[in-house]
Parts: sequence; C-alpha cells; structure tokens
Amino acid sequence: MTDVAVLDHDAHGIPAAEYADLLARRLPDREVRLARTPAETDRYLREATVVAGKSIDGAAAASAENLRLFACNSAGVDHLPLDALAERGVAVTNASGVHGPNIAEHVLGWLLTFARRLDEGRRRQRRREWRRFQSFTELAGSTVAVVGLGSIGEAIVARLEGFDVETVGARYSPEKGGPTDEVIGYGDLPEALPRTDALVLACPLTETTEGLVDAAALDALPTDAIVVNVARGGVIDTPALVDALRSNALHGAALDVTDPEPLPSDHDLWGFENVFLTPHVAGHTPKYWERRADILVENLERVAETGAYEGLRNQVT
Repeated sequence: MTDVAVLDHDAHGIPAAEYADLLARRLPDREVRLARTPAETDRYLREATVVAGKSIDGAAAASAENLRLFACNSAGVDHLPLDALAERGVAVTNASGVHGPNIAEHVLGWLLTFARRLDEGRRRQRRREWRRFQSFTELAGSTVAVVGLGSIGEAIVARLEGFDVETVGARYSPEKGGPTDEVIGYGDLPEALPRTDALVLACPLTETTEGLVDAAALDALPTDAIVVNVARGGVIDTPALVDALRSNALHGAALDVTDPEPLPSDHDLWGFENVFLTPHVAGHTPKYWERRADILVENLERVAETGAYEGLRNQVT
C-alpha cells in the first residue's frame, strides 16, 4: 500500500522523480511512490494518506478515500478544490518560502549589477578592452522599497540588511508590520516613491496590484531610480514603462516577468541597454525539491507526534 504518492510533474525543469527519491530516503518507514501513468495516479490516490503534487481536481479528491494531507507544490492554492478537501477533513499545505532564497539572490544580483555597472564590465571584456569605467552608485545609503512582504519579500529584505540601506515595505495589510524600516500600505506607495532609489516588486498579482506601477508611479520615481520585477508582469503598466525608459525618466529596469509573457521578439523592451531581462527563471533553484521535502518531512513528524493533521507548517486549510 502507498503511504505517500508523488504526482508526476516537473518544477523548473527538474522532474518529480527527484522529489520522490528524496522522500523515500528521508521517510524509510513509509512507502513512497511516484505516479508516472494515469493508472498509477488513480491507484495511488485511492491508497495514499499523503499526496504531494501541483494540483488535484474535485473528482480525484473524491476518489482519494484515505487522503489526509495534500502537500501542494506551489505557493498559490486558488486552483485547488479547497472547500471539497476541507469537507473531507483533508489538510492542505503549500510551498510558501521555497523560492525565497533564490529569488532574493536574483534581485540582489540585479541591484549590484546596476550599482557597480557589471554589465559594462562584461561588454568591455567581450571586446578585450582594458579601459576603466566609473560605477553608477553604491547600495549603501540608498532607499529600497519592496512591494510585497510575503516570504519572497522578506527574504529580499533579509539579504539587504548587510548593505546599509533604508528599506520601505509595502503590503496589503500594513498593520501586520514587517522586517523593513518602514511599513506602508499599497495606497501610501505614491508618497514613498519620490525617495525610492530601487523599487522591487515581489507581490502577488491581484485586483489591487494589477497596474500598480503605472505612468504616475513611474513619474514619481527619481530619474536615477531602477525598477526590479520578480512578481508578475501585470503589476507594471508595460507601455508606461517603455515610455519612461525611452524618455530617460528612469535609470533602468530588471524584469524576470513581463506583460505580455513570453515577451515577443519584436517588443521594445528588448532594445534597451538599461533593461535586464530573464525569462521567468528567478524561481529556479536546484534545491527546490529538497526544500519541499523539508516541509513535508517536518509535517509528517508532527503528525506522528500529535496524531492530528493540524498546526502544520504552511497549512492553509
């Protein structure tokens, strides 16, 4: 009989077989199986008490007679039949925090590249040109505004602590506080932008944040400010960003996500030397499955101690 079923899908190109192997080694007293085919998926869903996967539909959840925990492999769970799972007493956990370290490093890499003009160094290296150039600035003494103080935003702020910067955190519920020097609501962001040197977007895409960085927001930023987006492309008004860059109203932008996405090959953003683009890869880390395994193993140890699927790490229902 299957104790833990791992539904087959990849994460940033890393197959779920790696996840199943990790769990099998770390849970030697449990039968861990990877569902590679529809038949195996049907069988293991009926048998398993724990299922780890990206999604499960209502019909599959109904057939999972022994299911007690669905360990979702994404941070967002809106695509899951949460009500149906809750009615059956199935606990649901998510992958919140798994991407924090790597996305934060992606952001820091961009901030340092702009500050020290490392991109110019690479250009001169390609030309075999030993000619000095000046840096743009130092991070020390600058103000970095981080929009979104979830696990990713907090990881970014933690890694900024050693750079002697002033941090402003913007979040939907500012009363929750946060690790930044100042915490504000999204509605107060316009007042903080004129003193912002780097605007880092790490928030979910919602009705509130869609188009949050529009023409007015970009105009409020200093002309030597940079914008970094590791959230979703729709948080920025892309035509307004192009206009701001074209008119030299910004020092530059670094985008791991765009709107539209994928970015068409003829899009204007490709043509700016002061725009750094990566194809939605900030979330990749070779440690992804290892961190997912950490969460699940910790939770199963708690279940073994308490006998209940309650109070689990990253539990959403």
